[in-house]
Amino acid sequence: MKLLDALVEQRIAAAAARGEFDQLPGAGAPLSLGDDALVPEEVRVANRILKNAGFVPPAVEQLRALRDLRAELNAVSDRAARCRLQARMLALDMALESLRGGPLVLPREYCRRIAERLSERAGSPDTAEAGSP
Repeated sequence: MKLLDALVEQRIAAAAARGEFDQLPGAGAPLSLGDDALVPEEVRVANRILKNAGFVPPAVEQLRALRDLRAELNAVSDRAARCRLQARMLALDMALESLRGGPLVLPREYCRRIAERLSERAGSPDTAEAGSP
């Protein structure tokens, strides 16, 4: 790998010496690093590559899903549907905590089973009559 790195560096240096990089768009302008200034450089590069390919980190996808669930929860008045949405939100929130490395680190499967169990309870007639969420 070191041989390949040396070859790449040599070719870049030769192209720079020929002036091939002088007329590039944005030459001399500061780079806009965005919100990832605190992210390590090697992770930042990988994130940019994934972002340009249309992928986002799992946490971002989960945050979007959580936002959508909150909006849906605000629009729903049916008690059973609200309970199912709250169960899904709880599972997503727990999964996000585990991605953040927070105090509650639970396996994804466990979060899914909790959400299913809460959804089942929300749909049962005993739960609706007892007045519990």
